[in-house]
Amino acid sequence: MSAPRSIAILAGGVGGARFVRGVREHVRRSGDAERTRIRVVVNTGDDMWLAGLRITPDLDSIMYALAGVNDEQRGWGRVGETERVSAELAAWGVGWPWFTLGDLDIGAHIARTALLREGRTLTEVVDRLTARWPLGAELLPAADAEVETIVHARDPEAPDGIRAMHFQEWWTRHRATLPAVRFEQRGVANARPTDRALEAIGSSEVVLVAPSNPVVSIGTILGIPGMRDAVRATSAPVVGVSPVIAGTVVRGMADACLTAIGVATAADAVAVHYGARGAGGVLDGWLVDETDAASVPAVEEAGIAARAVPLWMRDPDTSARLAADALSLAASL
Repeated sequence: MSAPRSIAILAGGVGGARFVRGVREHVRRSGDAERTRIRVVVNTGDDMWLAGLRITPDLDSIMYALAGVNDEQRGWGRVGETERVSAELAAWGVGWPWFTLGDLDIGAHIARTALLREGRTLTEVVDRLTARWPLGAELLPAADAEVETIVHARDPEAPDGIRAMHFQEWWTRHRATLPAVRFEQRGVANARPTDRALEAIGSSEVVLVAPSNPVVSIGTILGIPGMRDAVRATSAPVVGVSPVIAGTVVRGMADACLTAIGVATAADAVAVHYGARGAGGVLDGWLVDETDAASVPAVEEAGIAARAVPLWMRDPDTSARLAADALSLAASL
């Protein structure tokens, strides 16, 4: 199956990186790499300032994965990392001792911060950093303005039993064990989608929603004022991929996020959470795993076309096949 001439993907984090890599692989195998434009609208809600540096975890994860320099074993960061700088920072009592940055990764953060300090937008900085490698895709921050996810979680040691903390502290330090009460996207009210993100969504032939965290990755992207409207308004079919297989999240602790907003950890529940475009949501189609085939009728009853296909992205072959299935469903719509 030939690939569309233009594909937009909403993505965040490691699951998003693997899916984008699969889309790129499918496009290459189809012989369409030269004519197909892949643009990825990336979550920036995990971003933060740490030790004076601007950290962009999701943008970096996708950049490293497409460049082939990511650490496949850990699932994040650069391969072959050393951590001497982080050890020195910890010795000086600077930064978070539980949030270790590799030396090569710190190089990217220094470069990013320097360019931001020069007055460049995050979009311009991402263009500069990603130009180092032939990625086969364009990475577009969802917004140039700073939007950071704050988790309000139950903590028996807090004065009122609730403590607000940056998402990275809740996710990395506490491993989401403190029950989240709500998620706050600080700064989102004054943020706007970048022009290039809006153009990617509005002009692409297909829009794909990666199997990323529905709450703090895709949810943050769609929460930027104007972004959800752009997805609803595009003439392209919008197809999403479930991040849940057989009642279990594929990676990370997205189930803790779903529980906090009252959504079951189930493939059909996430689809209904996103909603059908015909009913004010964002989806036209939804892929579930073969083990969740019984959930297809519930998804279709919600007004979303659904198919059950293999979702596990174990290698280039399975990842490319998943991308092909997503594009096939889009073509049928």
